Amino acid sequence: MTEARPYADTLARVLARVSDRTEYIHPLLERRTGTRAWIVVVTSDKGLCGSFNANLLRGVENELRSVDRWESVEVIAVGRKGAEYFASRDWAVVHEERETMANLAPEDGPRLAEMCIKAFKSGQVDEVYVMYNRFVNLIRHELATERILPIEPPTVEDDKASEGEVDYLYEPAPEVLLETLLPGYIEVSIQAALLDSVAAEQAARMTSMEAATKNADEMIDSLTLLYNRTRQAAITKELIEIVSGAQALAE
Repeated sequence: MTEARPYADTLARVLARVSDRTEYIHPLLERRTGTRAWIVVVTSDKGLCGSFNANLLRGVENELRSVDRWESVEVIAVGRKGAEYFASRDWAVVHEERETMANLAPEDGPRLAEMCIKAFKSGQVDEVYVMYNRFVNLIRHELATERILPIEPPTVEDDKASEGEVDYLYEPAPEVLLETLLPGYIEVSIQAALLDSVAAEQAARMTSMEAATKNADEMIDSLTLLYNRTRQAAITKELIEIVSGAQALAE
């Protein structure tokens, strides 16, 4: 994940500069007036990670119900928890994967990207978004929503502000480069989202298990104290009965 983010950011800056050097509008950059959308929802395959999935799915539901411009919305559920969630509701699921997140591989992002690109180019869908938990630190993650199609790379002004006034020469022509860079950018964006989600999931699971362990230790301490008190009370009662019996016999 620490390597995926810088790579994706650098690729976005290169893409911005290449796009600025040509008036050619690649199909993956084309803005449309249609209202058909796909949302790639990334959850976990396994549980025991606290509110990791619940908060994400609640945010997805709010997003799906609040956006009025979409006439048709379909979901790509990546992760068993998301697939099970949408299977019991009235949202249309165009594709689901229940084993990907537990065994994430380098080809998973490109495979999902190919599916989205094919649907976008064919006119089946006008916009594609990905919603996932973005890793912030070991105790915090946040809901992230990113549009991956049509592509909107950073502006050249933003890139120059971050790197200084630098210009580049490109070979081959920018139009040829875009044919490779744009699909690659989508692949990297989706793979980075998947990696981010896995990192956030593991952090959430670690935090959840630490809290569960702490609660279990506190419960053990409490029950041990209760056991000792009960045992002491029983011993005291037996001693009193023995002493009382001995006194009665002596009299």
